[in-house]
Amino acid sequence: METDARMTWEQAVEQLKQDPKYRELVNSCYYDDPLIGAAERYSNSSEWREARAFLPASRGSALDIGAGRGISSYAMARDGWQVTALEPDASASVGAGAIRALAREADLPITVIQTWGEKLPFSDGTFDVVHCRQALHHARDLEQLCKEMGRVLKPGGVLIALREHVISSRDDLAAFLAGHPLHHLYGGEHAYLLREYTKAIKSAGIEITRVLNPLQSDINLFPSTQQEVKARWAARLKLPSAKWVPDVVLSLRGATSNAPGRLYSFIGRRPNG
Repeated sequence: METDARMTWEQAVEQLKQDPKYRELVNSCYYDDPLIGAAERYSNSSEWREARAFLPASRGSALDIGAGRGISSYAMARDGWQVTALEPDASASVGAGAIRALAREADLPITVIQTWGEKLPFSDGTFDVVHCRQALHHARDLEQLCKEMGRVLKPGGVLIALREHVISSRDDLAAFLAGHPLHHLYGGEHAYLLREYTKAIKSAGIEITRVLNPLQSDINLFPSTQQEVKARWAARLKLPSAKWVPDVVLSLRGATSNAPGRLYSFIGRRPNG
């Protein structure tokens, strides 16, 4: 199908939802309705369980950048965080309107701001956590977005950037975009080199504490899990069980992957002082 530059993000997602062959993808991306059901499923997922482990123990203020339909904002608010959801799209089904409706239905105090992240309308050092899920690769200016995230983090605050598309070379980008189920509809996908992500984050004054490769966590593997990958490998190698496949094997294999658009996650911290 040829690219339709006139199609909005909302229209692209709705077209995907109407195609039966994408039903599984729609569900795994939490585009299904009712939204509150999708948000609840995310908050109970292994992806969120592992992501939650990187949040500070004491609840405070959290900024969710590129919040989309609000599933991450919902999960954090359910856990007791004071959440501000930042989403530039006004859509009632995939944007700021959807988040507001979700917050009302769930009776959660989520503040919704409709704007881009490259110029955040907040004072320096406002948030204990800056969270983004599948948002950095949509940046109009990656370094500026990261700079703003670092600026609004409190000293000691935590950055959590999840499921970002990585390419090994510029030549890989075309192959990744050609295979993306939504890019040909609205043209809004992108991916960066791993070093571009880490450089942008470090340049923002954020110390990177963890970089999770594609097989290192359920965060990047979802809707699959490490356990499922181990079980498949064990069966293929005729091993007695998945227990015979150690985590380090997945970690090493993930580090050597060159698949265009593979997912990485980044955990960081703004130093004190």
